[in-house]
Amino acid sequence: MLAYIEYLKTYAPMFLNGTIVTLEQTVLGALLAIVVALIAAFMKMSSFFPIRWMGITYIEIFRGTSLLVQMYWIFFVLPLFGITLDKFTAGFLAVGLNLGAYGAELVRGGIQAVPKGQYEAAIALNLPSVSRMRRIIFPQALLKMLPPWGNLLIELLKATALVSLISVTDLMFEAKMINNRTYLSAQTFGTALIIYYIMARFIITPGMRWMEHRLAQKLSIG
Repeated sequence: MLAYIEYLKTYAPMFLNGTIVTLEQTVLGALLAIVVALIAAFMKMSSFFPIRWMGITYIEIFRGTSLLVQMYWIFFVLPLFGITLDKFTAGFLAVGLNLGAYGAELVRGGIQAVPKGQYEAAIALNLPSVSRMRRIIFPQALLKMLPPWGNLLIELLKATALVSLISVTDLMFEAKMINNRTYLSAQTFGTALIIYYIMARFIITPGMRWMEHRLAQKLSIG
């Protein structure tokens, strides 16, 4: 135990720096995933075929291929076409686009799960289509979406570990550097495991539960 405490004293700065980068990747990736998911979901539900086709294509490609391959394409292949991104940007961009494809299906499912009577009531009130969605349909759909979105954000957090493979200095990258120096694999990756668990269990999960509770209160459900 004393040896582990000394180990933490020595390498805590590296773990901290990696954790900060992981949190940055997670937040930026989550914001991108949410925006992309909303856009793609509405595109897939569009009655205009070209728009619907583009939404379906994006969702199927990013859900049907490996995140790691997508990341390599963004970081290593896009420069061949004149698009060069720094490794930090390529990391959260790949993670956000990948998880956004899964999120799009959650958004679509949540909206379509709203009872038809709510649509009929909104039409009876003579609300424009945008107002119907914004004021009546989407808030109810959002309440249904939040629990699975919480799981998706945890998956996104864990997926950020892959950005270490393009040399982003996240938690996993720092853990590998520490392990290469010390060969203390159990202590190193055990510490990383605990940090990932803390971020998922005590940051993302409570945050999503709070949002769900607040929204339920506003909708007079909770």
